This record gives sequence, structure tokens and C-alpha cells, in this order.
Amino acid sequence: MAISATMTEPCAAEGAAGIEGTETGFSGVLPLKEKVSYMSTDMAGNLLYSSLGTYIMFFYTDVFGITAAAAGWILLIARIGDCISAPVWGSIVDHTKTKWGQSRPFFLWMCVPFAITVFLAFTAPDLPPMGKVVYATVTYILAAGLVYTGIQTPITAILSNLTPDPAERVKANTFRLSGGLLGTFITAVCTIPLVNWAGKAITGETNQRVGFMFTFAVYGVIAVALLLFAFRNIREHNYDPKTQNPLPFKESLHAIKGNWPWIILIVAFVIFWIAQEDRMSVAVYYAKYNLNDENLATVLNGMQILGLITTFLIPNVSKRLGKAGKTDTMILGMVMAIIGQLLLLTASHSFALFVVFWAISILGAAMALAMPFAMLADTVDYGEYKNGIRAAGLLSAVGASFCIQFGSGLGNLIPSKIMAAAGYVANAKQSAEALNAIQFCFIWLPVIVYAIVIAIMLLYRRFEKNEPAIRAALAERRAKADAAVA
Repeated sequence: MAISATMTEPCAAEGAAGIEGTETGFSGVLPLKEKVSYMSTDMAGNLLYSSLGTYIMFFYTDVFGITAAAAGWILLIARIGDCISAPVWGSIVDHTKTKWGQSRPFFLWMCVPFAITVFLAFTAPDLPPMGKVVYATVTYILAAGLVYTGIQTPITAILSNLTPDPAERVKANTFRLSGGLLGTFITAVCTIPLVNWAGKAITGETNQRVGFMFTFAVYGVIAVALLLFAFRNIREHNYDPKTQNPLPFKESLHAIKGNWPWIILIVAFVIFWIAQEDRMSVAVYYAKYNLNDENLATVLNGMQILGLITTFLIPNVSKRLGKAGKTDTMILGMVMAIIGQLLLLTASHSFALFVVFWAISILGAAMALAMPFAMLADTVDYGEYKNGIRAAGLLSAVGASFCIQFGSGLGNLIPSKIMAAAGYVANAKQSAEALNAIQFCFIWLPVIVYAIVIAIMLLYRRFEKNEPAIRAALAERRAKADAAVA
């Protein structure tokens, strides 16, 4: 059964017939206002989710008092739960049919639950050790799993509905990822200073427990405002409820059959996110113990904002690289990231050089990160071409939410296990073995992961080269369907 909307629309116009996707004369070019609104979705998502990825393991081990090994398992268990929640949310989106569109309503429906659950995840009640583990597991599953997937799925799925133009999709995705980088930058630069300030201002002494609660109450309010802004301004121009009916879950699954571009992206994206999460989460430990200054984590993670440089260059770079431009852009970015990571090994005695080489790694990783989201929209087209089924919700949910969360879970578990095996002890002077383990996780592990992903993405190139023919075939098929309806 389709989900129907009965609430009053806050915007005056929804298109010629009052329903999204039915307006005539849409050129495929998105207005700047809608691109900026799409940008705000990922800014809100990363403001909260990036904070989870960056600080939750540190919060568990050094604030809440959970062991590194237990924290790693909590994060992975929550991600495994997304094996179920991601396709379920994808099917829910595919079943949704409202006057606001298919994906857009979820920005309104899920923004407040998202803010509340992340706030609870960073709340540290006074409980016995097992009680802490149970509380952390439940709240993290809710925040990073069930509820976040309900936001991430429509953010990604809506891209194929915004416009049928692949070049405009890349541009819109560039805006989205720029918003994500801004959200990441805010959390990286502001979180630890705000936590320390708020804890002391409220209690009169250093109190990171209170500081984390205050910080994520503030972040939650900002995220809700951003998602409501996106809901008000975005339109799903490429969605027509008269011809794109809600899909039963079993029928949605048929969009996967033979969809090799999607399968390749799934494998590559899961592995890719191991490196992304590892670099962010271990940066706090590397700054605190290897660089002997916890506040330097703000510098290292705050530098993620530099990714805006390569993110806005992506449309031109992708165009210049030819028929497999998106694939080659992603590979180029990972090569840059590998070079930057390896150069970090030569800068142990110069923090200035360390910052320069870290910047190279960030620029490359940001370029690589932007591409799979745009590619997922193309795999939705391929599924429709191959099987006659357009399951944007399911393919995007598994391709984005599941991959990000499961890969991120591994990106937290793997370093936590390596650090625990090397004898890491929270808030203590670390042994040489523990320091070497932190360095390995921060520098070498991303290099290994990026190399594996490059090898996988080479398999995607031939599918991207066939995209113009696929789009032409779909356009012809839809024209015949419209003529038959008329």
C-alpha cells in the first residue's frame, strides 16, 4: 500500500497540476535554490552522522568508560542490523506516493527522530559496566542504524528523481557532497572545543559527559532546521506518480537481477567506507597519543573542508576524462589519497609537512567520495533498462545507507581490534606497540583499502561507457508508454 500525504503543503506551487513531477517544460536543469537545498540535506546528515563516526568510539572509551574491544563490537553489531533496515527503508521509499513526491517527505518526517536519537547516543548515564554496553548498543542502533537510514535513503534516492540529466545529477551531487563536507567541518572544528567549554560552563569543572549532551542538543536543532529547509524547497521533477506506481518489495528486488554496475558499486563502496571511517575515528587517537595533543584532532578533521576544492572541480574533471569519466575521477581521487597517506610517513618531525601531506590525502579522498552517489542514480537507470523496474529507494538504500553504515562499522571495528591487540589503554601512556598500532590504522590501513577499491572500480568502466545508449533506450521506451497512456 502506498503512503499517502494528508498534511497541508507549505509551498504555494507544486507544478502545473499541483503534483510533483507533472509540471511541463522542465529542461532538466535544476535551479540554484534546489541545488542549495539538496546541499543542506547532507550538511544536516553529516552534522550528526559524521559526529557519530568521528567521536562515538572516543566517547565510549574515554568518556563513557566502555573498553575499546566492546566499543568496536557495538559499532559493528549496529551496522549488521542495517542489513535488514536498509532494504526495508528502501522498500518504504519505493512504496511512498504523496503530493510532495516520493523521497522528499522523509526530510519532514524523520528530522526530529534523527536529532533525538543522536542526542541519546551521546548521553552517558551512570550505569554498571554491562548496563553501559546495553545502553550504548540500543541507542547506537537507533541513531546510526534505523533512524539514520530513514534519512540517508531518501537523500540518495531523490537524486534520480530530481532530474533525468546525468550531468545535472553530477552537479547536484557536487552540491550535496559540499554540504556534507561543511557538516563534517563544523563537527571537526567545533565538537571538542564546544564539549570542553560547555562542560565547564555548566558544571564549573571539566565535564565531557555534560559537554557532549549540550553539543549534540545544539547540533540536533541545526540539523532539523536544515532538513526542513530542504523539504520546503526541493522538487522531484523526474517523478510522476501517474506512471511510477509504488513497487511491492519482491518486485523491487528484481531491479537487482543482472544489475552488475550496482553490484560492483556495492562491493567497492562498502570497502571504501572502511578507509573513510578509519581515518576520521583514529585521528582523535593519533592526535592525543602520537602527537601528544588531543586538540590537534580538531585541525586534522577540520581540514576535511579542503575537500570542497576538489568537490567543485568534479563536474569538469569527470567531463574531461571522457566516457568513463566518473569511474576515472574516483580512481584518480584514490590515487591522490594514497600518495598523501604515504607521504605522511616522511613528516614525523615536521607538523607543517604533516598538514600539507594530510591535505593531499583529503583532496583525493573527497574527489573519490563524491562519485559513487552519482553512479548509484545511473544504476537505477540500468535496473530499469535491464529489468523494466525502477527501484530507486531499494537500490539507493542498499547502495548508500547500508554501504556507509556497514563499511563504517568495519572502519571502527578493525582499528579497535588492532589497537586492543596492541595493548591500547584509554587515558594512559601508551606502549610503543600501541602507538605503532594507532599509526598503522591512521596511515597504512587507508592505503590498503584504497588500493583494493581501485582494482574493483576498474570493472565498472565498461558499464559507464554504455550509459548514453541506455538513456536513449529508456527515453524511447518512456515515450512509447506515454503515448499509450494518452
